Amino acid sequence: MIPVRSHSPIFALAFALAVALAVAVSALICPPHANAAERATPDRLVRTAVEGVISAVRADPAASAGDQARVVAVVRRQFLPYTDFARTARLALGPAWRTANPAQQQQLVEQFRTLLVHTYALSLSQLRGQNVEFRYTPVQAGANADDVVVRTRVIAAGDENQIDYRLRRGVDGWKIYDINMMGAWLIEVYRRQFGDIVARDGVDGLIHYLSQHNARQAGGR
Repeated sequence: MIPVRSHSPIFALAFALAVALAVAVSALICPPHANAAERATPDRLVRTAVEGVISAVRADPAASAGDQARVVAVVRRQFLPYTDFARTARLALGPAWRTANPAQQQQLVEQFRTLLVHTYALSLSQLRGQNVEFRYTPVQAGANADDVVVRTRVIAAGDENQIDYRLRRGVDGWKIYDINMMGAWLIEVYRRQFGDIVARDGVDGLIHYLSQHNARQAGGR
């Protein structure tokens, strides 16, 4: 996902994941302001999270016109509160996370969160106005479950994709921390790539790699 080259398989996969998430947004039919009871369930939280993003983008003239910086700001404001990308970063780093000191861990979380925000914002900017059909499957889980998967299917331009969202329940409720498309979980994809970079360049090398990529993304808006 990190290399800028569009033909990179990892970049293409991660971009597809974000595109699929953004496509699903435009077909959601839940009310813009879901109540607390709705947000308390994982399936409702997914719907509320993505609906809030698309509603905010449409309400912002600059963002709806494709201003990437404004779209990024909307994603940070409207989507991040429903996610636990710090957990995503920890799991994606795997054993390397335990070798990083607290300052390095903080930098890794910040850079990884920025990477995901930029990718999602890019997908939103490129999918304005598309018509899609969204099929949603409620979660079947026990009352005591603390880790669940919300399954969805998205149909757009004759193509159908399955997208799964993994959420974990913590002290502040359910949070999205992983996404699956066509059998590829986001954490697994990054774990392979990050592991290669850490093995070659160490934790500081990965931080540098992420920061340089994020700087290029920001500069290219």
